Amino acid sequence: MSSRNIFIIGLIVFNIIIDQVSKFIVRADVVARTETEIFGQYFTLHNVENKGAFLGMGSDFSPTLRIALLLVLPIIVLALVLRHIIKDKTIDTMSLVGFCCIIGGGIANVYDRVVYGSVTDFLHIDLGGVFRTGIFNIADVSVMVGMGSLIVGSFKKKKA
Repeated sequence: MSSRNIFIIGLIVFNIIIDQVSKFIVRADVVARTETEIFGQYFTLHNVENKGAFLGMGSDFSPTLRIALLLVLPIIVLALVLRHIIKDKTIDTMSLVGFCCIIGGGIANVYDRVVYGSVTDFLHIDLGGVFRTGIFNIADVSVMVGMGSLIVGSFKKKKA
């Protein structure tokens, strides 16, 4: 196995591990549906189970539609992206990191849906109306960091 493929698999596995460890701790130590201040009201800790996708979207779908859109489709897309980044040796490092973070975060949330029937979310940021998030988890952070890396990578390509 090439060092590039070891890097890809290692980064994906790292993202999955940090997400799953954080969720394990939250499930074990944070009472469900509570709110604990980390930095005042600006950054809070919760323990909620999300049966849907981003911000709970899709939680009211029928079980069949939820399986198709939140399990089957993501698994197919993640597998295709993984295949692409392994085969395409021309992808720049910033974009490669971005894809790995997205795949790792995606797999971590799909794993939760398969094993628990929902995704554990636990972090919330509220900067007083200027910036406010839904409740999210480390896998979501991985996906967002991945998207940011892809955006930065694409600007670097255009500049060169």
